[in-house]
Amino acid sequence: MKEIAKDLLKIQAVKLSPNEPFTWASGIKSPIYCDNRLTISYPKIRTAIAKGIAELIREKYPEVEVIAGTATAGIPHAAWIAAELDLPLVYVRSKPKDHGRGKQIEGVLHPGAKTVVIDDLLSTGGSVLKAVKAAQNEGADVLGVGAIFSYQLQAIVDNFKQADLSYFTLTNYSELLEAAVEANYISTAERAVLEKWRHDPENWSAKD
Repeated sequence: MKEIAKDLLKIQAVKLSPNEPFTWASGIKSPIYCDNRLTISYPKIRTAIAKGIAELIREKYPEVEVIAGTATAGIPHAAWIAAELDLPLVYVRSKPKDHGRGKQIEGVLHPGAKTVVIDDLLSTGGSVLKAVKAAQNEGADVLGVGAIFSYQLQAIVDNFKQADLSYFTLTNYSELLEAAVEANYISTAERAVLEKWRHDPENWSAKD
């Protein structure tokens, strides 16, 4: 949905800087920075996100029984999506608690429950797939993963294929670049530079 991409640009949840790239924690130089946590402060945008993802879940996973949010960024969106679908909500901690029963899943997750996991952002898929594994370890039947935005990197395609799991996002890098050009946020020349990054992020340079 390009409208969601436009919203992310408007509230600066996504920033594009092809000439002065950001540095990710992994050390990769990136011309894009995405912080979808900002969306929770904008009622109209967060509602549009919840309704959009809920509709895609109805289409792709009509048998869904539980919505699971990833800690922490996926939790509020998962809650609004679960409300939209009138379904139970659970959330997945990044690691088990170090006290009490050592739980990693909060809420009621029955064995065999058909579950869709929600995150805010998909880059390589590594963190959300750990959440998926935690839910599976509790007996959940994970149908797939949904998120607001994806960088559309090859790594996520490979990682989800290896996990034998499907995923979807409400909007993505390609739509974002289209929206950014239309809004005169970037030039067509800068768009070409940004496209190169997606295809080879580890070797990308702003000077290419």
